[in-house]
Amino acid sequence: MNSSFDSAHIELFLDHLTVERGLSRNTLLAYRRDLHRYVDFLQQTGKSPLSANERDIEDFLIFLRTGSETYPPLSASSAARSIIAVRGFHKFQARESRSIDPAAHIHPPSPGRRLPKALAISEIEGIIAGAGSGETAQSLRDRALIEMLYATGARVSEIVSLDIDDIKLPLQSLRLFGKGGKERIVPVGSFAAEAVSNYLVRARPALVFGKSESKERKLFLNLRGTPLSRQSAWEIVRRCAVQGGVFTELSPHSLRHSFATHLLDGGADIRTVQELLGHASVATTQIYTLVTIDRLREAYLLAHPRAK
Repeated sequence: MNSSFDSAHIELFLDHLTVERGLSRNTLLAYRRDLHRYVDFLQQTGKSPLSANERDIEDFLIFLRTGSETYPPLSASSAARSIIAVRGFHKFQARESRSIDPAAHIHPPSPGRRLPKALAISEIEGIIAGAGSGETAQSLRDRALIEMLYATGARVSEIVSLDIDDIKLPLQSLRLFGKGGKERIVPVGSFAAEAVSNYLVRARPALVFGKSESKERKLFLNLRGTPLSRQSAWEIVRRCAVQGGVFTELSPHSLRHSFATHLLDGGADIRTVQELLGHASVATTQIYTLVTIDRLREAYLLAHPRAK
């Protein structure tokens, strides 16, 4: 499909907005720019709006936030407007041609969403050190818990729901069940694998010893030999942070946010991070790209002699 054909479809859609919705001239001009940018993006992959699918539109959203040599990255509000324009265009085309709308399940980013707080790697190491050196069962459990949270990017609720039957030594990967029961497999690094192995061999038996021949199958237990709750796991993270000299404001997702940000900082592809986090849509994961862009901008301003 040539670009003139795409332009004609865009103009038909804008005429529809003018007549049916009475949008202002400035809004129509912005939509026109957004849609032509969308067409340019699709043409780079040999596609057009009429052959685009949901994955293409999600990739366009990533493109809007990260930018290119031709187009600078957009703010969340501008990217949201562009996606709204693309959604409206596809909805109009689907209705006119009685076809499937590929943008029906695409949602624009939330402009007012707070950026996740990622900890520095030194702070992660401080929290792990705050768990102790493994001299007690509690210390071994706390270290295994924290190492697992950071190694997998799992939600606290996902980790505390694990059974010992979910762990196969030597531990190399882990099966997690996220929101809606969605299953995903995540790799486990050597530090976390060693911490979990030490906990299973040296600590967990002590936690269940003498508890009326406990048949408890949950992986992580409290000092009474019963399953560790999500709230208790969160308290462990906070306590270890204080003991490790880390006084940065924490949330239950701090290790998860740090996992995602550190992967992207290290060069991981956003699609890979999406799969590891268990996000249904890349629109949820893309908020982390703004964090890394801000870090790059800060480093640029500090390092480049003519940046200011």
